[in-house]
Amino acid sequence: MSGKHIPQRTCVGCREVLPKRSLIRIVRTPDGVRIDPTSKASGRGAYLHDRRSCWERGLKGSLSKALRVEIAADDHNELMHYIDQLPEANG
Repeated sequence: MSGKHIPQRTCVGCREVLPKRSLIRIVRTPDGVRIDPTSKASGRGAYLHDRRSCWERGLKGSLSKALRVEIAADDHNELMHYIDQLPEANG
């Protein structure tokens, strides 16, 4: 019949739905907002493409809305540093 179920997630930057493994998870923890490279950390999560444009849109408000938290300045700076390593466009 059908193959194995592949979990789908929505990029909060561009709203595109893709397989979970092709997106980067950002998680809200008691210590703040962090990038979750394993996608297994406990806490409320949101997903973004590995594109600079999606991260910039996400940090303008949609990421904090998805995580239901105001992103602290230190966490915001850490995420901005991560943006510098991303390509302008992917594909």
